[in-house]
Amino acid sequence: MAHSYTPGLTVTDHTVVHRRRMLPLPGKVLVNVGDLVRSDQPVAQAELPGKVFPINLANQLSVAPGEIKDYLVKKEGDVVGKDEILAENKPLIKWFKTEIRSPVAGTIESVSPITGQVLLREPSKVLQLLAYTDGAIIETIPQQGVAVETACSFVQGIFGIGGETSGEIVMAVKAPDEPLTPAHFNSTMKGKVVVGGSFLSADAMKQAKSVGVAGVVVGGIHDEDLRALLGYDLGVAITGTEQVGFTLILTEGFGAIPMAAKTFKLLSTHVGRKASISGATQIRAGVIRPEIIIPKGDGGVGTIAQTPREGIRLGDPVRIIRDPLFGRIGEVSALPSELTKISTESDVRVLEVKFSDGTRVVIPRTNIEVIEGV
Repeated sequence: MAHSYTPGLTVTDHTVVHRRRMLPLPGKVLVNVGDLVRSDQPVAQAELPGKVFPINLANQLSVAPGEIKDYLVKKEGDVVGKDEILAENKPLIKWFKTEIRSPVAGTIESVSPITGQVLLREPSKVLQLLAYTDGAIIETIPQQGVAVETACSFVQGIFGIGGETSGEIVMAVKAPDEPLTPAHFNSTMKGKVVVGGSFLSADAMKQAKSVGVAGVVVGGIHDEDLRALLGYDLGVAITGTEQVGFTLILTEGFGAIPMAAKTFKLLSTHVGRKASISGATQIRAGVIRPEIIIPKGDGGVGTIAQTPREGIRLGDPVRIIRDPLFGRIGEVSALPSELTKISTESDVRVLEVKFSDGTRVVIPRTNIEVIEGV
C-alpha cells in the first residue's frame, strides 16, 4: 500500500467544529435550532422502503394472468403475514388444491392481470440519524438534516477505517513510542476509545475486536496486517463503511511510527472524557480525514475564533513525510526564498527543520506536512 498524505493535519486542544448530519433520503428533523444534543441522540429520521418480492401467481396456479384475481384470498393493499395464504384454487377434489403462501410479512403492493404477478413489499424500516458529537444545533434543513456545533479538542489522523462511534478515552500505554500488544487490552476497555503508541500488531487487532473496544488510535500499523483484518485490499475510494468490529485511526502512517508527542500528550490529558471518532478517509480530491472530537464539558458549544492559515511560518511544527527521515517531527527554523538544487537535479523551494536534539536538515517543502493548531 502506498504512503499518501495531505499537508495540514490539525491537532489542537481548543477549537470549534461544525458537522452536517444529512439523511440519504427525505425524512423528518427531530430537533430545533438551539437544542443541545448528545452524540447518541437521533436528530432526524427517515423511512426506508422495504424490499419488494415478486410472486408469479399465474405460473404457480397454472392459470391465465387475467384470471389471478379470481384466486386471490387477499387483495391489493392488504397486510399479510409470513406463510399466510395469498391465493388458492378451488378444485372439485380437495387433494388437488393448491395454496400459495406469502414468503415474507408485508403488504400486497400490486396485482397485475397482465403479467400474472403479485408484488409484496416488506415493512419499511426507520433510519435514525445520530448527532455524532455532543453539541448544539445551529441549523436545521427541513426533511434533510441538521448542523451541529461543538467546542472541543480536535485531532485529525493520517488514515482510518470504520464508521462513526464514541466512547471514553483510555490510555493503554505510557509513552508514544510504546507499541500496543494483546496484553494491553482487557475487559474494562469494552466500548472505550483506546489510545496506543507506535504500533498495533495483527494479534493486538484481534484482541481489540474480542474485547469489544469502540475504537483504537495508534501511530501506525503494517499494511499487510490491515489487509488481513479487512480480508481485501483497500482501493483509493473513501473508507469508513468497513465492518471490522471497531474504528481504527492512524495518526502517523504505515509502519512502526511513534505517535507525535503533542498528539499523545493532548489525548492523555483527556483520559475518561467521551470522544466521538470517525475513521472515514479520502486521500484524493475532496480530502476527508479521520478525526477525534473531544467535546468540552460546558455543553459542547462555544465561540473560539478561527484564524485562517497563511502558508508555512518560522516555528511551525512539521512532520517529514518522505524517507529517509519519514515520520520525524521538528519545527521550521529557516525559510530560504531562493530555489535550491536537490539530489534529483531539480530546483525546488526548501526549508530548514530543527529537531528536538538540536540537529537541522534542509528538505523540499513538499516533503513536510504542517501540524496545525498545536
